[in-house]
Amino acid sequence: MIDLTVWNLSVPVGSPAVTIDTPALASGYKDQYFHADSGTLFFWAPVTGSVTKSAKFPRSELRETYPDGSVHNWKFTNADNFLRASLSVNQVPSSGKVVIGQIHQFGSNEPLLKVEYQYKDATRLGNIVAKLRPTPDQDEPTVINIASGVPLSTRFTYTIHLTPGGLLLVSAANAQWNYKLDPAWKTKDLYFKAGVYTQDNTGYATEGGQVTFYRLVAEHNTKTMSASAAP
Repeated sequence: MIDLTVWNLSVPVGSPAVTIDTPALASGYKDQYFHADSGTLFFWAPVTGSVTKSAKFPRSELRETYPDGSVHNWKFTNADNFLRASLSVNQVPSSGKVVIGQIHQFGSNEPLLKVEYQYKDATRLGNIVAKLRPTPDQDEPTVINIASGVPLSTRFTYTIHLTPGGLLLVSAANAQWNYKLDPAWKTKDLYFKAGVYTQDNTGYATEGGQVTFYRLVAEHNTKTMSASAAP
């Protein structure tokens, strides 16, 4: 079973979109946009769904918390930070794009990293790309293609790993990319997000992003950091 005691959930209803707090989520919350009663996590965000404050697109997405529901923000220098997932993208909107994982920064609309699935009608296959902001004040992200040839409804894995030294590694669908962060990110409070963030907001209510997660684990490992620093 996937541990839901360390997440809250945004669903695309209400104005702004509603957040389901951690205790309610862990107690078995489900609706048409999210459920976990099969042992996997089902996420659905139609293009007609409502959006969170300052966002343009709808989402059904988890955000890191503590078990009491308070938000969990972290600085990357304090631990070895991992987000590990196994999932399949089952539906995409007309744009072909859904975000499936993020490192966001607290108090900002500009995430450090988005991991995005981009489906191409011509090939009927998808690419996995990283959208990275090299510095916190960069408006538009740099786009890096990590993996290609990933079909819809096919299970694959990704891992986002941010080391205490600022090395960002993203592996997805048997490919890997890494980048050394600018030191300006050291002072920023960060947090993981995962689910489906549909990169489209026009069309019919049957259009949107649908993703199934079979595994999802967020880790902040101080033991690994201590061991690596030992002589």
